[in-house]
Amino acid sequence: MNRIAKSTTLMTLWIPALILRFTAGLRRCFSLAWARAHLGRAAVPFDNQILGLIDFEGTCRIRLGRNCQIYKHVRLETQESGEIIIEDNVVLSPGTLIASHDRISIGSYTMIGEFTSIRDQDHRTDSAGPVRESGYVSAAINIGRDVWIGRGCVVLKGVTIGDRAIIGANSVVTRDVPPDEVWLGSPARCHHKRYDVTSA
Repeated sequence: MNRIAKSTTLMTLWIPALILRFTAGLRRCFSLAWARAHLGRAAVPFDNQILGLIDFEGTCRIRLGRNCQIYKHVRLETQESGEIIIEDNVVLSPGTLIASHDRISIGSYTMIGEFTSIRDQDHRTDSAGPVRESGYVSAAINIGRDVWIGRGCVVLKGVTIGDRAIIGANSVVTRDVPPDEVWLGSPARCHHKRYDVTSA
């Protein structure tokens, strides 16, 4: 390819690249403005990186810390007296769903993998009517600092996950996870201590 043809090709590719970069920046600005419009300026610090429109549902009792990174297709839902508290430097990957009827708190530097579901409520099963109309039983979820929850996990009501714990991909967390442990499976069980390399 001669120089003229090469420079023409580069110019042809450069223009769409600039347009894409510009529109991505606009999308991020609009996504941040969208979150602040739903939750209020005080609940969404300006330094958050919101990479797509968050799907807000319910009462919008949600607070974000500083410097969080929230990807596309995230759904945050609060109903009744439920609230979601997300501390600083948290990552919510694409497809994350967090729904609260009580309280869900997520500590700083925690990373939540794609398509993870965190719900602090279950449908009641102690009545004869349809499950859909049975109401809910709820209990708060507390996720500590520097926790890594892998892709496709489910965290159920009433669970506390300790600081620096790791939850393996596709695990179902039904009970409390102590700090510094790696849990796997459905239901999730302790596999090894986070820093115990010999047993991993």
